[in-house]
Amino acid sequence: MPLRQGASRTPVAWGRPALHHRPMLELSVPADSLCLIAIDIDGTLLNPEFQISETDLATLRRVHAQGIEIILVTGRRHTFALPIAQQLEFDLWLISSNGAVTRSLTGETFHRDLLPEPTCRELLRVMQEFRGQTVLTFDSNGLPGDGPGSIVIERLDKLEASIQRWLEKNMKYIQFVVPIENALTTDPVQAMFCGPVAEMQRVLQVLASCGLPITVLRTEYPGRDLSIVDVLNAGCSKGHALERWTNYRQITPEQVMAIGDNYNDIEMLAFAGHPFIMGNASQELRARGWKLTRSNAESGVAAAIEHVLNGKAIDPVDANQTVAPAIGVSL
Repeated sequence: MPLRQGASRTPVAWGRPALHHRPMLELSVPADSLCLIAIDIDGTLLNPEFQISETDLATLRRVHAQGIEIILVTGRRHTFALPIAQQLEFDLWLISSNGAVTRSLTGETFHRDLLPEPTCRELLRVMQEFRGQTVLTFDSNGLPGDGPGSIVIERLDKLEASIQRWLEKNMKYIQFVVPIENALTTDPVQAMFCGPVAEMQRVLQVLASCGLPITVLRTEYPGRDLSIVDVLNAGCSKGHALERWTNYRQITPEQVMAIGDNYNDIEMLAFAGHPFIMGNASQELRARGWKLTRSNAESGVAAAIEHVLNGKAIDPVDANQTVAPAIGVSL
């Protein structure tokens, strides 16, 4: 999506530093029109077979052709999300790593919010007990050659028990560093802890009392006894990144639709004027009062979009039945 040169940008809210001057997109749509749809990937856009349904694909392509911007907002790192975004077959931007990186499909970086190296080093000291379940990720800032060292771990044993499929898909990016602190020659994007739900509850308790300037986000799949805890820079989230992007695009929250399914989507859904929660989301999230769409197994993305744009009714969703979401580990 080309950007027009020479315009100023709007300052970011939430007390974050102002962005560098960037080109601004001119809008020619009514102020109350839907301008942007932000969509989570795993458990939302991807069905339980890790595919985008033909119904969702057709709807997103049609909406894009109508001039509504689509942006994918994911816990995945940019390289891991890129093949999914490319399936849409139109130009778009990705907010990845739970809001830490905003980058185009062609590699242009809009913003990065990295975890400061001293903070990460202290985090690793505090979380010594969970060293076998610790993952660090680093970003090449859009440069080609994303390879070994983008993901750093100390060992495989405990991680293999929880996220073997993800490890297999990302092995070419993984570097083993012992101790893992030796990898901190630059600021990482984030740290991640992964394992059974009960054990990650302990991780959350330790993080809650550590006093570090960080953001802690969880993604949980109780049916598979898997929990992913992401640690990012203070104030970094999908919601903050989406607000930064919409300020830049001169779009108001009322012109934004967001669709998600998990705890790391909460800030994004709270920001958007038209929030939708997937039918496969947990009961806790579904109880927050956001509009409920179909599950990711039933093209819930398309159903939500058709409802907002064309007033098409969403078939009743069984509030007592939660479809198990597809697992796509954040990084």
